[in-house]
Amino acid sequence: MSMTTGCPAEVMPSQNASRYFSYTLESHTVEAFKIMNEIRLNKQLCDVTLQVKHNALEEEFVAHKIVLASCSPVFKAMFTNGLKECGMEVIPIVGIHPKVMQRLIEFAYTASITVGEKCVLHVMNGAVMYQIDSVVKACCKFLVEQLDPSNAIGIASFAEEIGCQELSEKAREYIYLHFSEVAKQEEFFNLTQCQLVSLISRDELNVRCESEVYHACIEWVKYDCENRHPYIHALLNAVRCHSLTPNFLKTQLQKCEILRMDSKCKDYLVEVFKELTLHKPTKACPCRSPNVPQLMYTAGGYYRQSLNFLEAYNPLENCWIRLTDMPLPRSGLAACTVHGLLYAIGGRNNSPDGNTDSNALDCYNPMNNQWSPCTPMNVPRNRVGGGVIDGMIYAVGGSEGCIHHNSVERYDPEKDQWEFVASMSTSRIGVGVAIVNRLLYAVGGFDGTDRLNSAECYHPEDNMWNTIAPMNTVRSGAGICALKNYVYAIGGYDGVNQLNSVERYDIETDRWTYIVPMKHKRSALGVTVYQGKIYVLGGYDGQDFLSSVECFDPDTGQWTEVTQMTSGRSGVGVAVTMEPCNLVRR
Repeated sequence: MSMTTGCPAEVMPSQNASRYFSYTLESHTVEAFKIMNEIRLNKQLCDVTLQVKHNALEEEFVAHKIVLASCSPVFKAMFTNGLKECGMEVIPIVGIHPKVMQRLIEFAYTASITVGEKCVLHVMNGAVMYQIDSVVKACCKFLVEQLDPSNAIGIASFAEEIGCQELSEKAREYIYLHFSEVAKQEEFFNLTQCQLVSLISRDELNVRCESEVYHACIEWVKYDCENRHPYIHALLNAVRCHSLTPNFLKTQLQKCEILRMDSKCKDYLVEVFKELTLHKPTKACPCRSPNVPQLMYTAGGYYRQSLNFLEAYNPLENCWIRLTDMPLPRSGLAACTVHGLLYAIGGRNNSPDGNTDSNALDCYNPMNNQWSPCTPMNVPRNRVGGGVIDGMIYAVGGSEGCIHHNSVERYDPEKDQWEFVASMSTSRIGVGVAIVNRLLYAVGGFDGTDRLNSAECYHPEDNMWNTIAPMNTVRSGAGICALKNYVYAIGGYDGVNQLNSVERYDIETDRWTYIVPMKHKRSALGVTVYQGKIYVLGGYDGQDFLSSVECFDPDTGQWTEVTQMTSGRSGVGVAVTMEPCNLVRR
């Protein structure tokens, strides 16, 4: 017996299969809310009236509870959790401007809001009150884009008042990064004493030197001297006074009118001055560590001929960056940084056309990725040692042709001038230099006849050199650096072999002690300290020019190989400063 149906047999549903289709109208929500907004504007089907009062202003807005509840957790709780507003048709609202409420209601229906500079703070405050997070985030993003030195403090204070952590953090980061400009604005001078102490106590302050923080505090006191002079001592305790130079302190003690009002402050700065000039280990707060990426720069070097490369290594990303080449190729140079600028000192241009020892001093500015020439040294210095005390660059020893220098000269970046200071007791080329507690240590080298294990120490106040304990091993072309209260002597050449041995000098006991050796033998290596660890770069092992980079962690007492330079080389100048603005990653 057959059944007759209205469907062809081939399209009849199977008794064992379930068939369905799915359909979504993408525009439904948008269209539905558009119609709901039109109904609201016509005051139809509305079930709540918000009676908004702000000072003398009062305005009423009709709306639909379910729309407001879908946008704001506060309205949702108000209308669904058994609160008294659940049954109310007219609800009084205080603490928000009527125009702000109008924009938030419009956003609930349209998902769109337009806010200008003049009212963004009010809109953001209202959005925080009613927990409309999307509007809060939009306002936060807008305010972050508007940050500048004149408004950063005000925006940070506002963010803290309304409990917006993201905006507060962004504004604070901006203040720390641009402290020098912020400290010249009206908002800065309106800070309370507690707020100012909290600000200048931050390690993250980005300043070229601590004198900027000191001057900012003095100007803040001057702004209302009668009421603020009692706070001078508290402010100076927050300034890193041990990072100021003795010459700066001496000038302030002689000329600063504010200090004359407080003998206690003068006594404090006199004590700091004494500790600095007596070269005592710093017991104050650590140096500033601004949240600006710091890179290791390698300048010049030698591989079959002198190089003019400038490259930078980012240990956090393990990448190298090629930057603007030095004006001339140089190897055997020294490098150092002063107030964020990188200086390349002396060296030699070994080229197929001949060898030229250099007296040049060139300055690299990371802000524009450009080199500029400075006044040259009084004499050329190849295989020179370099260091910085009180913002002054010292060029130590080195050679000019067959002349081996024991002379030392000092450069003042502010005056762009060199002057000779006291000479070392011994001529030294391939000498290493380290600075500890404002004392300059010249270690090892070659005097023209012998490789040296001797070392001596320069006192800038007395303009004198004193001999210290000799190393356990003679070393020329070693890597010399300072970390905490130690001077490290790393690798070098003893006249027969390249070395991987390492020893360090304890300034308290006047004694050298061997520590764990490097993995590779190397002389004419580059060395620097980065975030509390020692890095050695390149060098020559007796057969090859090395590209390897090793790192020493004083906490573990171990060396690890961390990266390779883009090519092997020796005789590089190495220093650490801020990341350049114009990057070409390789």
